[in-house]
Amino acid sequence: MHLEGIHHVTAITGDAPGNVDFYARVLGLRLVKKTVTQDDPTVYHLFYADERGSAGSDITFFEYPGARRGRAGAGMVNRVVWRIGSEEALDFWEERLRGEDVAVSRVEGRLTFSDPEGLGLELAVVETDDEPLVAESPEIPAELALQGFEGVRAYTSDPDASRAFLEGALTFEPRGENDFEARGERRGSFYAYDRTSDPGIPGAGTVHHVAWSSPPEEHEAWRQRVIEGGGSPTPVIDRFYFKSIYFREPSGVLFEIATLGPGFTTDEPLEHLGERLSLPPDFEHLREQVEPVLTPLPNPRESWAKR
Repeated sequence: MHLEGIHHVTAITGDAPGNVDFYARVLGLRLVKKTVTQDDPTVYHLFYADERGSAGSDITFFEYPGARRGRAGAGMVNRVVWRIGSEEALDFWEERLRGEDVAVSRVEGRLTFSDPEGLGLELAVVETDDEPLVAESPEIPAELALQGFEGVRAYTSDPDASRAFLEGALTFEPRGENDFEARGERRGSFYAYDRTSDPGIPGAGTVHHVAWSSPPEEHEAWRQRVIEGGGSPTPVIDRFYFKSIYFREPSGVLFEIATLGPGFTTDEPLEHLGERLSLPPDFEHLREQVEPVLTPLPNPRESWAKR
């Protein structure tokens, strides 16, 4: 068994309207699901992805209004990396981000920057046979758009502490001293370490967890592999759009293994994803109590015609 790369990355925001503006307008991703966390239905859970809401392109955010900024440290993901297709695309993104007053740093084939709350991001020119996972945007030509995740970088004080677990239990392949790849039949992503002993501070602009993709029929077997590898996974949790298990890898980073499906069109048609607040059936009876406490958010695509 091999995991099919990254399923999604979940982070924290203290400003949902600003978050929507940056990820939907500036980066050109599609807001594919506006829902709530199933552990606390008073908290937004926003999902941005490609046009179809595909696993492998999906960055998500919990909103805690006014949350103080955090800081990535040991046991936390510090950078999320997307693929783009060419140096011309990198030229486009450097100009676009600078035009939004985003500070960028460019080296050959890579552009690094942060979102408005300090979350580390990177665009990398990547040659791959993986399908490009692209969202439609009136301001971003498809050939220049983000194409899905390339990987994530995490902080640890000791990369060797996780090596046996990653390579054994999770079947990640080593790709360098502190770099690994999770690659299945259709897709792959890297997982890499940067060294630090500094503790992190969870908060706005930090990653909560990274999820890896499993075919539904292998999900229980992955849970058993984690246990046999010395991990302590949760029971399988039904998140309605996919099923999940959670555990910490030895360096402390919170991992999830999520199923490929049933997906975001379970309760909304593809053409209207993300336009209304979606509540899983177990939470639908709370709609009248929940909607008034959530931050009002625009539909990012309603303004397309005006622009």
